[in-house]
Amino acid sequence: MTAVATSLTLLAAMYVPLERVFPARPQAVLRPGFATDLMFFLGQQLLFVPACTLALLWLALPLQSLPLGGVREAFLGLPWLAQALVAVLLGDVLTYWGHRAAHTVPVLWRFHRVHHSARHLDWMAAWREHPLDGLYTMTTANLPALVLGMSMGGLAGLAAFRGLWGVFLHSNVRLPLGRLGLLVGSPHHHHWHHDEGTGGQRNFANHLPLLDALFGTLHHPPGEPERLGVRGHELHSYLGSMWRPFRS
Repeated sequence: MTAVATSLTLLAAMYVPLERVFPARPQAVLRPGFATDLMFFLGQQLLFVPACTLALLWLALPLQSLPLGGVREAFLGLPWLAQALVAVLLGDVLTYWGHRAAHTVPVLWRFHRVHHSARHLDWMAAWREHPLDGLYTMTTANLPALVLGMSMGGLAGLAAFRGLWGVFLHSNVRLPLGRLGLLVGSPHHHHWHHDEGTGGQRNFANHLPLLDALFGTLHHPPGEPERLGVRGHELHSYLGSMWRPFRS
């Protein structure tokens, strides 16, 4: 519990000032839904992230025994930074298509729309996620690294990086990146993915908006979306959100 409190304090110390100095839209720190998203944060940190991590470790054993010729050996012979870059790039390609599927396959969308129920985006909204959707996302993002046999330390480092990146993408921050915004994921890019008007059918990439450009899903207008969330899908409670995807 101490580690969770420390994590929450450090994230708040990092992002609250950043969102005050570079706000994407005017918004109070304790905006509507903040308490619900705090419950998601606590649920993720105390229960679901450890459970998902154990599930991935269980999956790693059979995956790392797959015959890949010399591919795995070549990968493991790279410096760690190069391994991380390869794992992130391959993971982002897989996550792009997995994310698109989460918006088009009905059973996946039932769980993923919990995340899209957020009407306000900031550093805390990143944690609004059903645990089964979180397991699905973690699997697609880490599958290349698991198959290629990355060490447990390397996987832990990637997980920490992806977690911080996810918080950044949802933060209420607007940084002028110019053309670099087409190469590197940003809150502006991801906020338009949460636009109510487009229904989440744009900007599926996390790290490489270039993937959206290549596959015709890039949406990069100036400014911020007028409304966020999903029409007809309001989240009224944390516990209700855990059960709702199982209802017809």
